[in-house]
Amino acid sequence: MTTIIKAADAADLLTMVPHLLGFAPSRSVVLIPFSGGRSAGGMRFDLPPGDTDPAAFASTVLGLACRVSLVDAIVAIVYGDEAIDADVPRRAVADAIERAAHRSGLDVIDLLYVGPDSWTRYLGDAHPPGGHALTALPAPPAAATAATGTPHPDHLSGAELPAVDLASRERVGQALRQLEFALGVVAGAPAPASGERVDPLAFSAVSALDDLPVFFELALEHETDETNVFGLATLIWCLSRPALRDVGITTWIDGVDAGDRAFEAQLRWENGAQYPSGPAERMMGEGERPDADRLADALAVARWAAAVAPRDVRPGALSVCGWLSWALGRSSHAEHYALAACEIDPEHGLSRIVLSMVQAGHLPDWAFRPARR
Repeated sequence: MTTIIKAADAADLLTMVPHLLGFAPSRSVVLIPFSGGRSAGGMRFDLPPGDTDPAAFASTVLGLACRVSLVDAIVAIVYGDEAIDADVPRRAVADAIERAAHRSGLDVIDLLYVGPDSWTRYLGDAHPPGGHALTALPAPPAAATAATGTPHPDHLSGAELPAVDLASRERVGQALRQLEFALGVVAGAPAPASGERVDPLAFSAVSALDDLPVFFELALEHETDETNVFGLATLIWCLSRPALRDVGITTWIDGVDAGDRAFEAQLRWENGAQYPSGPAERMMGEGERPDADRLADALAVARWAAAVAPRDVRPGALSVCGWLSWALGRSSHAEHYALAACEIDPEHGLSRIVLSMVQAGHLPDWAFRPARR
């Protein structure tokens, strides 16, 4: 959220958290880093099981918070299932976070607990019996709703692929088969042995591959049109091939010129040259923060491709959905897509990489950098 919203107290802040994250957290620990009195986004972690060492958990989450540029303070909020009684639930986790923050030189603005129907503060000696009712929280400011829309009900909402009927999948599958016939003919292979006529639109789609970065750039504007079955088939075909997929991701991160450089590097690598470090580092989340709106548009395209793709080639598009979600800071969504890809192909390369990054708690370096102005 780039719109500035002032929170006068803890109740105001709790109202704003779903807008800050884009969803209503549950069974979570949310850290809100601050820099110079302004929040620098929000970080959600799964609430650790009761047998987890609180100190180890706190060390991990504070380590990530400390990577935020110029962070000097935090607010931590524990969202749990337990009702508030004589003591505040999950106090061991909150205390460990407070200690870790102080060791890291960070001020703790507040420590809050949110239960099923009430909330309270860990700091201080007393809290109202049963806590403060969640129903008494103020309504979010109109500016917050205008800036972010209605938050999703939980951290996994919004990861579902678009609903697509069987007829649409069959049309795209047929177009993909025609595209592969056309690619074979262009490469010098004989026409289909069955004598089946190759659709002229398939040859037109093949010509789009003459300039891959431009093809991926145009996909941001046109390929969610389900009537463009050959465009979708071409996109699915590219995303199922790692070398072409990486050119596409690079284009979506940094534009056509970067895509051109990635494509040229790929060709040189195939001829024995060393692959340059730059594109690979960007894929690992290094460097300047990309345009989030551009990545979100790319994710919409990849989600549509995954929805209409035949099952055997779907992992390519799903893995790109996973990588783009990870790049946008949506690790739960990234894991969802990568797991879906691995259900089809357990050894799928990019999907395994996305899973390993998410499960290790690795976030893009640019997630800790200020947004471009």
